[in-house]
Amino acid sequence: MVDPPLPRLQKRNPESHKGDYGRALLVGGSRGMSGSISLSGRATLRSGAGLVTLAVPDVCLDTVASFDPCYMTLGMPCDAEGRMVLAARRPLHEFAEMATAVGCGPGWGASESLAQLAQDLYTKLPMPAVFDADGLNGLAAVEATLGHHQGPRILTPHPGEFDRLVGESSATIQDREALAIRLAGDAGVVVVLKGHRTLITDGEAQFHNTTGNAGMATGGCGDVLTGIITALLCQGMGPLEAARLGVHVHGLAGDLAAEKLGEVSLIATDLVDHLPQAFA
Repeated sequence: MVDPPLPRLQKRNPESHKGDYGRALLVGGSRGMSGSISLSGRATLRSGAGLVTLAVPDVCLDTVASFDPCYMTLGMPCDAEGRMVLAARRPLHEFAEMATAVGCGPGWGASESLAQLAQDLYTKLPMPAVFDADGLNGLAAVEATLGHHQGPRILTPHPGEFDRLVGESSATIQDREALAIRLAGDAGVVVVLKGHRTLITDGEAQFHNTTGNAGMATGGCGDVLTGIITALLCQGMGPLEAARLGVHVHGLAGDLAAEKLGEVSLIATDLVDHLPQAFA
């Protein structure tokens, strides 16, 4: 069976302004992992969000801000290890009131406080939110009930993160995909199960992505995907449509980069650099 055509972003109105393309809030980063959230921020910008703000631990703010002058930064309280703490939930919720969509997890690190913060944001944020990387690991650590959420949710695990999330290891790709479809349907979320042919599902519809290459098996590429999908949500796409188009464009940017640089030398910033060509 042939998949339906890819979702498309609407053409931009010449009279529009930055507020018409949404406000993205990205939550993540920790000492030693400032690059992850910065990659997400740059990808969100390159994917069309009107305004992008990165909420990061205080100790990382200057480093994160230095990566790109086009996004804004918010400093959050952190522990001695440079990881965000549960006390950040109040300012995060206050700022999220202005956000169109939220991305959580890149470079967050792991702690009991972060796991509780992940559960709090997952459960209570009313707007669409993407959970990736350590955001997913935090949910797994507190055994969060994934069906409890006030807004649309997109989960973007790689196989290891997915196994931790569902509490079991699958013997085959087919078994893991069957679990992903069931999880999406039972929890009312969109699952992006990353892999050679990434599965995108809401429990009813299922799509396998056909773009991407082995050069993308390098640190930071998943953080770029978080930014792309968050930006598409900001521009009014539904969760399944944003996930499907985001995964396609992410892989296409990787293919364009690999044509130019080869798979061995491909790094995550190359994906960000090729997003304009991929969207074109």
